[in-house]
Amino acid sequence: MSAPLQPRLDRAMSSVTIPPPKCMLRPLEVPFRYLFGPGPSNVPPRVLAAGGRGIIGHLHPEMYEIMNDIKKGIQYAFQTQNNMTIAMSGSGHAAMECAVFNTVELGESVLVAVNGIWGERVAEIAERMGANVHIMVKAPGGVFSNGEIEKALAKHKPVLFFLTHGESSAGLAHPVDGIGDLCRKHNTLFLVDTVASLGASPIFMDQQNIDILYTGSQKALNAPPGTAPISFNERACQKMFNRKTKPVSYLFDMAHLSNYWGNDGQPARLYHHTGPVSGFFSLRESLAILAEKGLEESWRHHKEVAGYLWKGLEDMGLKLFIQNKDLRLPSVTTIAIPEGYNWREMLQYIMKHHNMEMTGGLGPSTGMVSHALQVFCLTFRPFNRHSYPE
Repeated sequence: MSAPLQPRLDRAMSSVTIPPPKCMLRPLEVPFRYLFGPGPSNVPPRVLAAGGRGIIGHLHPEMYEIMNDIKKGIQYAFQTQNNMTIAMSGSGHAAMECAVFNTVELGESVLVAVNGIWGERVAEIAERMGANVHIMVKAPGGVFSNGEIEKALAKHKPVLFFLTHGESSAGLAHPVDGIGDLCRKHNTLFLVDTVASLGASPIFMDQQNIDILYTGSQKALNAPPGTAPISFNERACQKMFNRKTKPVSYLFDMAHLSNYWGNDGQPARLYHHTGPVSGFFSLRESLAILAEKGLEESWRHHKEVAGYLWKGLEDMGLKLFIQNKDLRLPSVTTIAIPEGYNWREMLQYIMKHHNMEMTGGLGPSTGMVSHALQVFCLTFRPFNRHSYPE
């Protein structure tokens, strides 16, 4: 090393005043847990192995091929032929914001069905970006009739109506049939959240006239958190690609994302952001497993296993929060804990002694259950033996 460089190197080294943290000098330790909460779920070894493959560039031709596979897998899972189908780089909230940011402009009317935490979230997101938000409210687990929805559509004339298909905070699978037809009648886009239900409960995007559908990777798809499939039909594309103003988010701007995913008809995909390469590997593998298993078999299996769980819980004398079996979410079961039991102590005991994660209610289900009914909801996802060691 030349003499002039040595003093500069010494000064650079001596300028470090914060020592390496001791925790970073220890190897990573992660306990094994049985994840029986509403998500994330335990990841099968095959999906973990896919995520552990060597990194390739996010703009490499091989990566584009994997993204094309993911698009086809999402189309199958959603039961749609929509070209504008992608996976967001982020959790289900990323897809939630992408849907609202791209289809709603400042001052436009948005109608949100709130019967759990996810309707609350969408209402807040739309309000933050300047929409004129109207809400329909029911207690957690409540179901909106098509008549109630049409009345609200006629009154508020929204550009977008939001409904949660799988409301995990209550364990509800909300009926969807006929709502898309009502939205078309009133010139409204129909946005549906299937984060907790996709792969576990039937949904048919095209047949049910759903304009925008999204989900998350970490629930019934059994992939790690961090990617969020979403699809827009032609009605939605007409609205979001003929805006007067740009979306409030650059990262979630579908004008850029549609090119990144090769959906805009352009000959070249341009750099927009660095996608989660390993996350896409995992998502692709989880969608492959779903395709191999078959949607109908996946729905049947979830319903069968959930049925065993429901019967076992009721045989123990426990009360399920959603009383109507036809409205229960197969992937998330909610249990009303009898009065006099401390739910937090129960969950802590289960985690400490059995390494099982079970969780309490979310959002409005927390307040309602703990104060009005004096019980609490625990959420369970059906046991999948392929996700766990023998």
